[in-house]
Amino acid sequence: MQPYWSVCSLVVIFAFNNLPADDLADSADTRTVKLFTVPEYCEGVVFDHDGCGYISHGTTITRFALDGKHTQWAVTGAPNGHKVLSDSTHLVCDASHHAVLHLSGDGRILGSASKECDGKPLREPNDLSLDTRNDGFYFTDPGGSGLDNLIGTVHYVDKNGKTHLLDNGLAYPNGIVIRPDGKTLLVAESQKNRILAYQVTGPGKVGTRNLFAELPSKDSDKGQIDNQPDGICLDAAGNLYVAHYGMRQVQVIDTAGKLIRRYDGGNLTTSNVAFGGPNMDQLFITGALKSGPGGLFRMTPVNKGLVILPDRR
Repeated sequence: MQPYWSVCSLVVIFAFNNLPADDLADSADTRTVKLFTVPEYCEGVVFDHDGCGYISHGTTITRFALDGKHTQWAVTGAPNGHKVLSDSTHLVCDASHHAVLHLSGDGRILGSASKECDGKPLREPNDLSLDTRNDGFYFTDPGGSGLDNLIGTVHYVDKNGKTHLLDNGLAYPNGIVIRPDGKTLLVAESQKNRILAYQVTGPGKVGTRNLFAELPSKDSDKGQIDNQPDGICLDAAGNLYVAHYGMRQVQVIDTAGKLIRRYDGGNLTTSNVAFGGPNMDQLFITGALKSGPGGLFRMTPVNKGLVILPDRR
């Protein structure tokens, strides 16, 4: 077995700095820096067992190292949310396939991990979260949904490959994470600018949806153009990091649903977030630049990230 960060690692050390909730982090300790750009808006950032990162953009998934070196890894059609499994294969939500795809470690499409639920085809799977204790995963499908078309859904795929419907009637369900104790599922409902919480009662079984956090609204005077929560992740303390599309921010919500911190997203249409680096102390952020290309950014938040990558088998 190779050391966890042996292939694509570059150790970067920063100091930590705490900030009040109403201040945007802009000190040298928490400054957001650009690693590289790609031709299109990007999202779906994730890391594998060797410390290599991946982002989704256009038809393509790009693989990168922490020093910013990057290369094309796969072309799937319309990739988005992305996670790596214990056997080093990958799950990728892809709107063009209307499925959650299963990819090999070298980027070949092996088939679909989910493409229908109760006999109905999926629309546009967006993001996913692994349920490692039960060998399943959760995912969102916002395809065609919005405030005027409440058809967004949340699903669970069990260890036997069966897809279950957990909730529907949502206005663009987007980022999704399950807390490490397996008891709470968090979902970003983009067009209602909020985070929902579900009590998990068993593998693929949840209670009614509850409001976890209302998020800040855009301030046009600051150049913000929208307020839609997109990708989300957790730190080791249980705080939720929200890529807030259109606000140029990553916002941190504590376990009680209170906004405790804001970080510069590095780009206006901040789309996704993931912790990485050999010490899990770096936050990687995706989105698009004003001029159109997508970009990957990195900064050091106050807390280290929660390890979501399952042990390699």
